[in-house]
Amino acid sequence: MKDEADPRSRAVPTGRAARAARMGGLAGGLLTSAAAAGARSLFQGRKPSPRDMFLTPSNAQRLTRELSQMRGAAMKMGQLLSLEAGDLLTPELAAMLRPLQAQAHFMPPAQLKQVLTKAWGADFTKRFKKFDVRPIAAASIGQVHRAQTHDGRDLAIKVQYPGIRDSIDSDLRNLASLMRLSGMMPKGLDLAPCLDDARQQLHEEADYEAEARSLRQFGDLLKNDPDFIVPAFHEDLSTRDILAMEFIPSDPIDTLEDADQTTRNQMAERLIALMMREVFDFHLVQSDPNFANFRWQPETGKLVLLDFGATRRLSPDLVARSRAVLRPSLENDLSGIAEALRVLGLLSDVLPERTRAEILSMVEMANAPMLHPKGFDFADTSLVAELRDRGMELGRDRSIQHIPPTEVLYLQRKAAGLFLLATRLRAQFNLRDLFQRYS
Repeated sequence: MKDEADPRSRAVPTGRAARAARMGGLAGGLLTSAAAAGARSLFQGRKPSPRDMFLTPSNAQRLTRELSQMRGAAMKMGQLLSLEAGDLLTPELAAMLRPLQAQAHFMPPAQLKQVLTKAWGADFTKRFKKFDVRPIAAASIGQVHRAQTHDGRDLAIKVQYPGIRDSIDSDLRNLASLMRLSGMMPKGLDLAPCLDDARQQLHEEADYEAEARSLRQFGDLLKNDPDFIVPAFHEDLSTRDILAMEFIPSDPIDTLEDADQTTRNQMAERLIALMMREVFDFHLVQSDPNFANFRWQPETGKLVLLDFGATRRLSPDLVARSRAVLRPSLENDLSGIAEALRVLGLLSDVLPERTRAEILSMVEMANAPMLHPKGFDFADTSLVAELRDRGMELGRDRSIQHIPPTEVLYLQRKAAGLFLLATRLRAQFNLRDLFQRYS
C-alpha cells in the first residue's frame, strides 16, 4: 500500500486557487524557458520567432508533465487539442500535447480513501471482499479500480478525482490564456465557441450519473449483438462521482496487432461499422476514439466497449447532413462532396480558394482507394503519411481561421481515431459496401 513511492502516483491538486497557482507556475516556467531560448538564438545571430522560442524540448516536457499531474479539464483539453492539430493548433504544439493521450498519474491510497469515504461512508471496506487500491486504468477525469463484493460480483469501479468538476471552468480559462500567451494560437481566432462546447462536454463527462444512463442505453442497443459486449451497470454502488460496472475480462485492443489477418480485418471493420450504426441508426455516438475504450476477448472474438462519458446525441439534421456526404463520395463527385462538406461545416466559404482546393485535393486522394471495389489495405501507410504531411502544412497556415462546428468535430475525431486504429491493425476490408449500406 505504499504507492506514494510509485512515480505515477501523484495527489490531484484540488481547489480552484491551488489549480490556478499551478497553471500560473507552469506559464511562468514556460515563458522563462522561452526567453532563455530566444536569448541563445540572438547570441548566435538568429532572430527567433515566438513560436520557435516556445517550442523547445524542455517546454514540451514541462507542459505535458504538469497537465498530466493536474488531470481534470486541463489534461482533458490538452488531449482534445492534440487531436485537432489541423483545426486549432500548429502540428508542433499538437505533437507536444500528444503524450497526454497516454495513461495519467493516479491518486495515492490516502487521497483515494478520502474520496471513497466521502462517497460511501467510513465503513465502505465492509462492502467488499476485495478492493485493489492500485487502479487498472487512470485518465483525465478519474481512475478505475477492480473490486469484488461479498455477494460474488466482479466489478470495475470508476472513481472521479476530487474537485475536478468544480475546477472545469477555471481550468479551461487558465489553459486558454496559456495557449494565447505562448503565441501558438492565431491572434484573431475566437476560441469562445470552442471553449463553451468543451466546457459543456467536460461537465457531461464529469457527471457519472449521465454516463451511467449512456452505459445503459448502449447496453440495451447492443444487448443481442453477437459482436459486442457492454458492461452491466451496478446502481447500488454508484453515485455522481463513482460509477460501478461489471468487470469483463478482456485484452487491450492493440494486442490484436499480433492476431491473424482475418481477425484483424473483422475487428477493424466491426468498429467502423458500429460508428455508422451509431450515427445513422442509433443517433447516439460514443465520440471518444481513445484506443483504451475498446478491448477484445480472444476466446470469444467479441469486442468490449468502455467509457461512455463522451456520448453525444445527434440531431436529425446533423444525421441528414452527414448522410449527404456518402452519395457523392461513392461516385467520387468532388463538386458534390464540396457542397456536402460546406453544409456540414467542414469546408467554409471564408477559406482562401487555394486552401479549399488543397482540401478537396486531399479528399480526392483519400476517397479513391478507400472506395475501390476490391477494398482498402490500411497496412499501406503511404496514403496516411502523405495526407498527414499535407494536413500539417495546412495546420501551419495561420491565415486559416475556420473552426468547424464542435458537433462535427466530435464525429471527425471519432472517424479519424478509428481510421488510425485500422491502420495500426493493418486491416483490409471494403469500405464501399459499408458506405452504400447507409447512403
